[in-house]
Amino acid sequence: MIGCFTPEQFATLNQLKVAAQLPRLESPEIVFIGSHVYKSRVQRDGYTIDDVVLQIEHALAASAKVQSSVRMTALKSTARRKDGYGNEVLDEAVFELTQRKPKAELYSVIPKGDNVLPKNVRSAA
Repeated sequence: MIGCFTPEQFATLNQLKVAAQLPRLESPEIVFIGSHVYKSRVQRDGYTIDDVVLQIEHALAASAKVQSSVRMTALKSTARRKDGYGNEVLDEAVFELTQRKPKAELYSVIPKGDNVLPKNVRSAA
């Protein structure tokens, strides 16, 4: 387990699932496998593990808001964060809500607004 939804986040997620005629989450606990995050953020984009930890912390903050669409369910931070690469980002955690039932799985984390990627900063130096 990597964390838990706040009671408000959990209630909002379940309201959205009921409205979409999908089964509710039974637990506010969030599990994390990490392979997708590692491949996309560390290997592809050049972020460090410490960077990813910060992205996850901010995306799962108690103040983060539930975002939902036909394609995904996420929590998005409400406070911009300086990422150390010249960007101010809003971190977004994307969840898989069925495979690890009754818990949500943190599938991905996305630093929205990261126009300058770490791999580009390092290669320019």
